[in-house]
Amino acid sequence: MERRKDSKKRVLKEGEYERSNGSFEYKWRDKQGKRHSIYAKTLEALREKEADILRDVLDGIRADKRDITVNDLYSKWVQLKRGLKDNTFQNYKYMYSQFVAEDFGRMKAADIKRSDVRGFYNKLADSQHLKTSTIDSIHTVLHQVLELGVEDEYLRSNPSDNALKELKKAHNNDSEKRKALTLAEQELFENFLETDMRYHRWYPIFTVMMWTGMRVGEITGLRWCDIDMDAETISVNHTLVYYNRGGAKECDFAVNTPKTKAGKRTIPMLPKVKEAFQQERQFQEDSGLRCNVTIDGYTDFIFINRFGGAQNHGTMNKALRRIIRDCNYDVLEQDGKVLLPKFSNHSLRHTFTTRMCEAGVNVKAMQDILGHADAETTLQIYADATEELKKSEMCGFEEYFKNQR
Repeated sequence: MERRKDSKKRVLKEGEYERSNGSFEYKWRDKQGKRHSIYAKTLEALREKEADILRDVLDGIRADKRDITVNDLYSKWVQLKRGLKDNTFQNYKYMYSQFVAEDFGRMKAADIKRSDVRGFYNKLADSQHLKTSTIDSIHTVLHQVLELGVEDEYLRSNPSDNALKELKKAHNNDSEKRKALTLAEQELFENFLETDMRYHRWYPIFTVMMWTGMRVGEITGLRWCDIDMDAETISVNHTLVYYNRGGAKECDFAVNTPKTKAGKRTIPMLPKVKEAFQQERQFQEDSGLRCNVTIDGYTDFIFINRFGGAQNHGTMNKALRRIIRDCNYDVLEQDGKVLLPKFSNHSLRHTFTTRMCEAGVNVKAMQDILGHADAETTLQIYADATEELKKSEMCGFEEYFKNQR
């Protein structure tokens, strides 16, 4: 049987057709039997597209991949995703809708290359001035969305694989490492809270935080039944989170179990911490204050606000900003040499870790007390702290010889 030919007498393959306007079309059926067509101006260009189609067929890539956008994959991911804590899931959805959906999300998933993802991340960093940590959160959800495209055979590979490494490396020098308070700064902070009547109410909670290394959610979620004053131990078995649930209410509380087994731990209670708990209990008895809130079945929280409700990280950070401001005003009036730097609740955890390093506490013990699942996290903090200690020791070494002259 004579083979079909185009107007230039070239033999056409099965499924190839020359159209009346001189362009070319290729028709085929996918494995579900659905018809598909592609077009090109020349036969050469058409056959390049055919080669791509054959490659997709051999690799099991779906023929309707051209119709799927990143946003389409995201919608499917939202419906299928399970196993995340609600606050984490809401944070993922916020990151995607805020930074991905209106721009990158409209792209056809099949057209995305690794360079597109890297370019998108660079744009977030350079044009929108997002911190690398924020882009890392965006990458976490985007990578999962695109991975679903691989699983559902829309993508051959995930174009976001390793896309953040280059950006992290480029911006590593620009990112500020979280600083611990120096010993002098810590003493100034503690003395101010202990003696200033305006802020003495905050002394117990910040003291416990500074001398246990507990995370802010672990502190605010701590209940009286979680501490044993006789055995002088603290049981860390849950976290109180405050987040946007995605509904009409702006924010709400929830109780989460620790993300890892290491997060569930028992911390020895230092004498200063025990005293802080006793002060808090006495204050609440004297003022007739009681916890009047139940969150996911948890109640009787130790650290509560003046209404008997739970504390949250936002309120505590606001209090810290006021404390730092007024403490520094007092220091300046007295011509003091040490001022408090700007720091957050989490800086107190870092401060506790640094003090342990300076005291020569065993790294494994530090890891258990802090609830680090990965020893590398502890070792990194240890390395930073000992580096600072090494510098100060060298300064003292130099000062010693100066005094010998």
